[in-house]
Amino acid sequence: MSVLRRTPRTVTGPTDDIVIVGAGLAGLSCALRLAGAGRKVTVLERESVPGGRAGLIEDAGFRFDTGPTVLTMPDLIHDAFASVGENMNDWLELTPVEPLYRAFYPDGSQLDVHSDVDAMAAEIERVISPAEAAGYRRYVDFVSKLYRYEMRDFIDTNIDSPLDLVTENLAKLVAIGGFRKLAPKVRQYLNDPRTERLFSFQAMYAGLSPQDALAIYAVIAYMDSVAGVYFPKGGMHALPRAMAAAAEKHGVEFRYSTEVTRVETEGSRAVAVHTLNGERIAADVVVLNPDLPVAYKELLGREPWSVRRLTYSPSCALLLAGSSATYTKTAHHNIHFGRSWDGVFRELIDERRLMSDPSILVTNPTYSDPSLAPDGKHIYYVLFPTPNLDANIDWRTEGPRYRDEMVRTLEQRGYIGFGDAIEVEHLTTPLDWAARGLERGAPFAAAHSFSQTGPFRPSNLWGDNVVFTGSGTQPGVGVPMVLISGRLAAERITGPDRTYSPTYLR
Repeated sequence: MSVLRRTPRTVTGPTDDIVIVGAGLAGLSCALRLAGAGRKVTVLERESVPGGRAGLIEDAGFRFDTGPTVLTMPDLIHDAFASVGENMNDWLELTPVEPLYRAFYPDGSQLDVHSDVDAMAAEIERVISPAEAAGYRRYVDFVSKLYRYEMRDFIDTNIDSPLDLVTENLAKLVAIGGFRKLAPKVRQYLNDPRTERLFSFQAMYAGLSPQDALAIYAVIAYMDSVAGVYFPKGGMHALPRAMAAAAEKHGVEFRYSTEVTRVETEGSRAVAVHTLNGERIAADVVVLNPDLPVAYKELLGREPWSVRRLTYSPSCALLLAGSSATYTKTAHHNIHFGRSWDGVFRELIDERRLMSDPSILVTNPTYSDPSLAPDGKHIYYVLFPTPNLDANIDWRTEGPRYRDEMVRTLEQRGYIGFGDAIEVEHLTTPLDWAARGLERGAPFAAAHSFSQTGPFRPSNLWGDNVVFTGSGTQPGVGVPMVLISGRLAAERITGPDRTYSPTYLR
């Protein structure tokens, strides 16, 4: 099969003077690329620092990351810096996280996850069996093929029509079972429920259960568990700080503590943005980095059908704790699985209620970078998946109760004395995520069901010259995806670079 792909649509009219609303990771990725292409770029950010969801709270000597904690695919970051002729290593120090994760199971067993295939196979053989280790090797071969077939044609490209998906790689994806359901596909290779959970929990990022998600989303497991996990010195917020500094060096103007209230349009063309303090800033092109549904409704004053129809991923309750406690059995990233598995997804997604037997993520950033806390202290980032705001839960009253439930669960899972050791804490509930500008209080954005994937996800181009970037548009959720989203947004303005061949696509 050989199909000539059409050139993706671009904005019309002049593109010299560009305003980007929001300095999230996608907005920063876009700003770097536009600066590298010679455009005049102004970034307007309502917060006092860059980062968007990858924000920062400084409290009593603790430096808390407020958003994503898992960083994969560093070549994507290298590529963004390279667009302005910079070397990422001059701006950011990344350290491999080892093990990538430590998984704890209710039977008392645990598995360390390694990106090195031989080391991971040895771990599975030690904890489970040689047969399961052999199945893992076959699974790695499967997800590696998924990555090769998906990345160039389905993730790292602007898609205007389902016809754009008709490529040789589509046939290859069909042939290897990429459009089957994830859970049974994983079970073709992995027979133990511990490994099955470990390599399918990533469906949560896509807003679906492993029973409902397509097998193509096992590519997230490739990014997480095969390509490696990294942590920036200074915490995750060091990434947007470095990107903003490099962009500023190359002429991008950043205006912080500047909230945009609306985009002024003439027909289907944006002509300016207006700020809370009454300023009007003219622009040839406007790039919107806020959550796409919120950007449509609050900034463009529209809610097209493509947005109204969306269903959303589960949300989460996030407890950031500055603590005097040290736990020697934990690693940087720790996943604690409950006894229930299918039940977790049924409760969160179908029944829209809190987990009765939680599976949770606990990240300990000071495991890798002690400078993030006062001497001898630690930071714990505790994430409990919850329903989004479509559920009938009043988080104004439920929040404090659930915070106590989170602490009790942690103490039952081995974090003895966790509550008493907390010195500083910050709780984020779905209601708080919504207050930060996330539709339905869902930090993982619209779910990646088949009808909300690829060309069926809201487009990153509206009208003549409005471009969206971030997790609400193509290609989707996660740090790698939003970095790619920034490049795709830039290409809607500059046109595709036919010579573009980054290392992660080779």
